[in-house]
Amino acid sequence: MSLFNEENTVEKKLIDAAQKCGWKYIEAKDVPRRPDEVLVEDWIRLALVKLNPIAVEEADQVIYKLRAAIASGFTSDELISANDRFRNLLFEENSYPFGENGDNINIRFFSDDPKENSYVVTNQWEFPRKSKEGGKRLDLVYLINGIPVVIGEAKTPLKPSVTWADGATDILNYQKSIPEMFVTNILTFASEGKELQYGGVGCPVDKWGPWYADEQRLHGTLADVEHNYVHLMTPERLLDIYRFYTVFSGTSSGSKIKIVCRYQQYLGGEAIVQRVLGTYRKGKGPRKGLIWHFQGSGKSWLMVFAAQKLRRQNELKAPTVIIVDDRIDLEDQITGDFTRAEIPNVDSITSKEELEKKIKQRKILITTIFKFGDLDANEVIDDRDNIILLMDEAHRTQEGDLGAKMRTALPNAFFFGLTGTPINRNDHNTFACFGADEDKYGYISKYTFQNSIADGATLELDFKTVPVEMHLDEKKLQAEFDALTDQVSEDDRNQLVKRTTVEAFFTSDKRINDVCKYIVNHFREYVEPTGMKAQVVVYNRECCVKYKKALDALLGTTDQTTVVMHTAGDKADDYKEYRRTRDEEKKLLDQFRDPLSPLKFVIVTSKLLTGFDAPILQCMYLDKPMKNHTLLQAICRTNRKYNENKKCGLVVDFVGVFDDVAKSLAFDEETIKTVIKNLDEVKALIPTFVQECVDFFPGVDRTIGGWEGLQAAQQCLKEEGVKTNFARHFARLSKAWEIVSPDTCLAPYQQDYTWLAQVYQSVRPVSGGNLIWTLLGAKTIEIIHNSIDSIDIGKSLEELVIDADVIDSVLTDATKVQKKIVEIERLLKLRLGEHAGDPKYKAFAEKLDELRAKMQESLITSLEFLKELLSLAKNLLEEEKKVETPDDKRAQAKAALTELFESIKTPETPIIVEQVVNDIDNEVVKIIRQFNDAFKSVTARREVKQKLRSILWLKYKIKDNDVFEKAYQYIEMYY
Repeated sequence: MSLFNEENTVEKKLIDAAQKCGWKYIEAKDVPRRPDEVLVEDWIRLALVKLNPIAVEEADQVIYKLRAAIASGFTSDELISANDRFRNLLFEENSYPFGENGDNINIRFFSDDPKENSYVVTNQWEFPRKSKEGGKRLDLVYLINGIPVVIGEAKTPLKPSVTWADGATDILNYQKSIPEMFVTNILTFASEGKELQYGGVGCPVDKWGPWYADEQRLHGTLADVEHNYVHLMTPERLLDIYRFYTVFSGTSSGSKIKIVCRYQQYLGGEAIVQRVLGTYRKGKGPRKGLIWHFQGSGKSWLMVFAAQKLRRQNELKAPTVIIVDDRIDLEDQITGDFTRAEIPNVDSITSKEELEKKIKQRKILITTIFKFGDLDANEVIDDRDNIILLMDEAHRTQEGDLGAKMRTALPNAFFFGLTGTPINRNDHNTFACFGADEDKYGYISKYTFQNSIADGATLELDFKTVPVEMHLDEKKLQAEFDALTDQVSEDDRNQLVKRTTVEAFFTSDKRINDVCKYIVNHFREYVEPTGMKAQVVVYNRECCVKYKKALDALLGTTDQTTVVMHTAGDKADDYKEYRRTRDEEKKLLDQFRDPLSPLKFVIVTSKLLTGFDAPILQCMYLDKPMKNHTLLQAICRTNRKYNENKKCGLVVDFVGVFDDVAKSLAFDEETIKTVIKNLDEVKALIPTFVQECVDFFPGVDRTIGGWEGLQAAQQCLKEEGVKTNFARHFARLSKAWEIVSPDTCLAPYQQDYTWLAQVYQSVRPVSGGNLIWTLLGAKTIEIIHNSIDSIDIGKSLEELVIDADVIDSVLTDATKVQKKIVEIERLLKLRLGEHAGDPKYKAFAEKLDELRAKMQESLITSLEFLKELLSLAKNLLEEEKKVETPDDKRAQAKAALTELFESIKTPETPIIVEQVVNDIDNEVVKIIRQFNDAFKSVTARREVKQKLRSILWLKYKIKDNDVFEKAYQYIEMYY
């Protein structure tokens, strides 16, 4: 007899753990309920009379209303709406005429004091009880004051083919067969003793998520499950989730969904709420905090949850919560979330006048930070201490006037910043604005890129780098450029070259046409068959139009592409065709989200790079240089989950941004401590820097305005040397100010700084570069375009090695030799990078380093270096050919699997080995082909294991864990 089974391991463990956090265990047979009763009415009646000034008869009237909501004849498709209605009966529509003279009073179903509630856990709950057909048996049911609020399924930890997902599937089946049991439900969970996963009513299995008690995210053992389970199932926390951290929202198709907070949203939301309450109660403490949760992990809903709870805290005395965005489209998104969730008392601020008026209202207000920009520098519009601001995308627009005016306008408010981008060493402003001294690394809640992938909250990002090189007729270019700029100074010529080269590269018609050919071919082969769509990010507005024209010509239609861009400042009406109202743009983007719409590509340059949520978007064709926050936010448009066909977000990179992405994702907490320390040092220097600048103006009255005041200041800077020295001092002050702003420590110096900045601008020389650009920029770009010889897109190492047969024609020109060196060396590094960690290719990498060192030490000539590179490339390609082909490895895999299953075949288990092996082979290959490098992907490995379990366990009843592990090892080894 087995020592371990489902009941005496996971189920028993969960019951014991529940009793540690406040639940009382009662066997199901001892729960006083009728066979078809969901509610335990005796317990509810006791609670109602205990918590409210009502009699038993009045309590029965309340129970009748609850019973009617459960037994209203709904189908399983209507379960979410029934679940929503029931919650409203408990918290919103809970007014009854039981007061004096028939006055309405609010009935409480739960007490804020845990000691006044009844918490019961039971197991093997049958519903309907003792029915002729036989009821369904639920593993674990949790009741608060007689209302079943949580249902859990426990699975065995001993069978590798059984996971929490099997329990989740059981629960979804129960929701179809006995929906009445889930009308009162807060959430459901499942565990096999390794993972604890949960979901709301109607949530499909692939959208369930883990619950972790803290940022350590422990999992894998019974002890870890208990740690997380106790945190989730503490009764007070469950009621908190029920009331404040759950919303019901509408989808674009018109259906209703239930959204229960993810654990990171709960931890982040509670960090905000508890900081506000703690500081408010004490009258002192930090009034700010920074939340870093990665792109796509649900920051919008986190703000909804936090705002909802803050508004309902009586001790905050009807606070005002302000959601602040820095984009109109983000404001629309947040407003839409609040509206669809039917959150009460929500309003938008559309002007400075509305800001000054509505700030007095005790509501949830939504606005952009730019409304604060219209305020006067020292204007205070409300000094209440129960105003809480939640700043979305907090790493942007907080420096300078906007952040300072906002803090001046609301001097006693709380300021919380939320960012989806890893904070790095350059983010002085973000920490200055929101990082409190009490927070170890400057933030109060963190949820990383790696966390979101592991939890399944977002998808992995795959990169495909496609090099694009433009070859110029340099002699022709130089001659025409010299003729154009023969009257221009050397400095202006250098500025002109610097500014035109990049723009000429990205706006070349020939280059755009070649890139678009690649995009169309790639889209048709890899993206379109999955039903997904794409975003094309280009250099500027001119490129938006050019790309649409080129893509339309290649696609043979105009309805598969659209351009979305800002059209302000279009004085020549070049982009008139793309001007849209907010409603028109919203309808267009809804078409893009619609899988049945012919619209496949949206072409952008600066719009829709942040806040644009379209899960159907899988691929971004990136042809614009970007870095830091902007780059990371842009590529994460592709990482939203959509359906089973979408395994990852894909970025096709034409500009080589991958290194910047890797750096952006590398979060260094020790660096953050250095940043915070450095900020304090910079703050201490501000008074000295200001005084040193003011000292240039002895005797000048800085309160006098107009031309008189300005002329007096300029008189002090008449000498060129003095003016230059002042400019140097002000530049130093300006940099320090930018780093620290909008810290309140700057307030005493604000007036002097503004005066100094205005004087500096008045004596600053007009830039010759801007004038030269205006006169000669367009013509210079035209010269470069006319000098293009050819454009190479994604040229392979194989092509270059073949090209070695005609290399002699290149060797006569030193410039062409150098270009070939750069091209081949770069492709060699990329190719060797694909074999990183493979010892067979280590010697090739060492040889490349050796050649480069010899070249740098002048031990070999450029020509010899080029020949050695070509030889190395040939040898590398020959080595790659020696590696078994995929078909060879596949045959080896099938042979190894055949041997494995032949070894376990017995008369008692007469499996058809060939059939088992073919099933595994076919299904595994299907999954692997969906990924660039499947076994480096967490998602792919998980899917392969799930498919292997389903074949062995469900189809062929092979339940041996050692066999499963060996089979998976063969798959990873050979496929």
